[in-house]
Amino acid sequence: MASSQSWSDEWKAHGLGARLPKDDDSRLTNLLFVQMGFGVDQHGNDASNASGSGGGATKAAVRAVRNAIEFNSIPGVIEVVPGGRTEMLISVKLGIPTQRGSMDPMEVDVNEVAKVFPYGRLLPIEVVVGGLSYNTGRVVRELGDEDDLAVCVAACVSIGYDNGKREDGEAIHKLHDTKDGA
Repeated sequence: MASSQSWSDEWKAHGLGARLPKDDDSRLTNLLFVQMGFGVDQHGNDASNASGSGGGATKAAVRAVRNAIEFNSIPGVIEVVPGGRTEMLISVKLGIPTQRGSMDPMEVDVNEVAKVFPYGRLLPIEVVVGGLSYNTGRVVRELGDEDDLAVCVAACVSIGYDNGKREDGEAIHKLHDTKDGA
């Protein structure tokens, strides 16, 4: 993700597509929206680049991110975020199952995940161990299966903006108490 251009040809054709933040120090200081999603690939081979699809957990990760954002509308972002939707920051955290015999997460092509977002500035995608893998008991070779592994990925997508203020020790966004007015 070393480009400031749109990752998706589809979004690019419409003049859309998430881009990288303007500077490396960007972070969500003002958090506006947090949504969870989950995606499954019942043909998610354990191999990293199985069937040319990115293999591993890529397809499930793309589905998880789409699930997190597809049923939401955030029209107020235009008024709340300085610079509107094109300047809103997007943070993505993916819970990816471990590779067999390892404590490392399965491989995921974060550039494919980035293509999901039609606008905004995408912070580096964080990949952590999580999700679920399980055996389906069937192999469908016509679909590129090499094993019977299914992959489930959890995604957290957060949006907001960076107000530019940095206070000592401040590493994350402002926390809010659930009590009204607090």
